[in-house]
Amino acid sequence: MNEKRKALGRGLDSLIPAARTVSPPVPPAVGSIGAPVTIPPPAHGIRELSLEVIDRNPYQTRGHVDEAALEELAASIKATGVIQPIVVRPTADHRYQLIAGERRWLASQKAGKTTIPVVIKHVSNEQAMEMTIIENLQREDLNPMEQARAFARLSRDFGLTQEQMAERTGKDRSSVANFMRLLKLPEPVQHMVEQGNISLGHAKALMGLLDSPEALAALAQRVSALALNVRQTEQAVQNLVHPPEKVEKAARVVDPNVREAERELERVLGCRITIHDRKGKGTILIEYSSIEDFDRVLDALGNKRATLQ
Repeated sequence: MNEKRKALGRGLDSLIPAARTVSPPVPPAVGSIGAPVTIPPPAHGIRELSLEVIDRNPYQTRGHVDEAALEELAASIKATGVIQPIVVRPTADHRYQLIAGERRWLASQKAGKTTIPVVIKHVSNEQAMEMTIIENLQREDLNPMEQARAFARLSRDFGLTQEQMAERTGKDRSSVANFMRLLKLPEPVQHMVEQGNISLGHAKALMGLLDSPEALAALAQRVSALALNVRQTEQAVQNLVHPPEKVEKAARVVDPNVREAERELERVLGCRITIHDRKGKGTILIEYSSIEDFDRVLDALGNKRATLQ
């Protein structure tokens, strides 16, 4: 197992050596002056396979294919062919299974092609799965949630650390960690990220509410409905974690004489009183919780006839 881990550390290309193809001997051709001419062999390891003998990769981490982009690729393949071969491995009954290149395989079918250039690799199920995941992550054509699940699968099934995953995919370790944290979001919010209703930046901001899943989900819906930007989302999260009124009260320094006046008014009026005094000028805030409290305050202030407007 340790030997396998060392092999995995050398990157995708060195993970599994390319299958060796034994080319049949090439008979010499006769040149125009009768001398033998060597005919160069075909490109090493690349051959044409019928699309009908290639099966989809069961380890594919991509859950959604952009149909518009696939149509564009199909048009390009129809005009110029497949430039980069796909990677397959042999299975039973003379069939082959995709390892890398699913979009090219699908687009070739849309383009009406019957064959496709391939590189054949003889690999195990485990190796095929890791190669597929890493290839997709390197191409960066997965949505954030697909990337998060791909990294989680590498960690779970192969025991790779975040540093090792970063090395194989060319990403920063912090990026790997941020993607994996997406899996802590409530399922409805994960779905919103996957559908593009909120961005990766929004999701990272919402993670500040992971301790309050219901509040997080509600804010995610508001972000999507009001089209809030990331900065507005960050501010909304801060307001929920640290409500402005609580911060203001916590930071408020009250003069002892003002505090004594607040307590005296609270005793007389039976309500919470806040005095904002600035060098002899300010405001008195009277908080009441019901109409009865309001009427009692008016009575105490000697204004029995006052009514709510």
